[in-house]
Amino acid sequence: MPKYLSLEEKSAIIEKYANILPLSIIEELKEKISKIEITMEDLERILQEVIREYWSSLVEPGEPVGTVAAQSIGEPSTQMTLRTFHYAGVREFNVTLGLPRLIEIVDARRTPSTPMMTVYLDEEHRHDKDKAISIARKIEMTTIENVTKSVDVDLFTSSIIIELDSEMLEDKGIEVDKILRNILKMKRVKNAKIDEDSPYIIRVEFEEDVELGELQRLRDKILASKIKGIKGVRRVIVQKRRDEYVLVTDGSNLAAVMKIKGVDYTRTVSNNIHEIEEVLGIEAARMAIINEIQQVLEDQGLDVDIRHVMLVADIMTRTGSIKQIGRHGVSGEKESVLARAAFEVTIRHLLEAAAKGEIDYLRGITENVIVGQVIPLGTGMVDLYMRIGRRGEK
Repeated sequence: MPKYLSLEEKSAIIEKYANILPLSIIEELKEKISKIEITMEDLERILQEVIREYWSSLVEPGEPVGTVAAQSIGEPSTQMTLRTFHYAGVREFNVTLGLPRLIEIVDARRTPSTPMMTVYLDEEHRHDKDKAISIARKIEMTTIENVTKSVDVDLFTSSIIIELDSEMLEDKGIEVDKILRNILKMKRVKNAKIDEDSPYIIRVEFEEDVELGELQRLRDKILASKIKGIKGVRRVIVQKRRDEYVLVTDGSNLAAVMKIKGVDYTRTVSNNIHEIEEVLGIEAARMAIINEIQQVLEDQGLDVDIRHVMLVADIMTRTGSIKQIGRHGVSGEKESVLARAAFEVTIRHLLEAAAKGEIDYLRGITENVIVGQVIPLGTGMVDLYMRIGRRGEK
């Protein structure tokens, strides 16, 4: 009968390797081993295998990790498609994928071309479709135009007639009186009232000195007026994922959504990296960069070691703010004049460096290649000095 280890004995044996393995691996081993029955011999074999794998994954001194990462991500990226696709079968819901999305991530674009959020709900709302829809209605920004069937401009009386869509009002859960109150708060509006013949027609009257061009601008302003929801979130769809309902948004406003009652803010995510940095901090932004790049690669069926992606994210966030890998970011901020000049706008970099009297100490790869020297990587990191003397001399 094999002798199985107790939980305390397992932890004690694993702790012996705390000086060899990182704390994260030690904790993960404790968690997984605690769930199984195991003998001392089997546990030791597992630990030795983990140590072997760990040592084989370490980077050798002088290994060109940046070059390897660039090649490992860049080569598969040539197989990416240059397209968008319809999200979740919704015709109006397009999402940027492939190479364009990868470019905007590493370029640290302030706003993605298709900003989105995945909004998770709390225990009370996630299993009930009607409750999920009620949260979606709170989030989705609805303007007067969204619930309007037609708009007519009456030049003779300087007024506009808005015919509301009764079905859209019901779907969005909006009352006509709320729209009327919003219109009455606007500047230059003299009066707004519901038509006697129809409860879904609103006549808006303006001040008498309103000119034609201004009347058109006021019309557009009224139609763009927000009735409810969160600014920036144009559309929300409810999806069933496994055993819960999740909201997917067209548009992003993470800070505002996280304040909505019923939203699980611990799991809600945005694809806007800068927004994540502003709301949750640089560490969260770093994880978002990793997750977004990995998602793009996986969607295209490309397998890239996550450590290469992590290196890109580390470089982009190491200063405490998100930097692009471009002329205004990582590449454009290198210490070496020659490295900056080799990337883009060569003459400007050289002229500015000459005017300031900058010195290039040739510590990097690019600048040493330019001047024809051995690069400081691999065997090139080692300098050999030889003392020449007569035989027998010390």
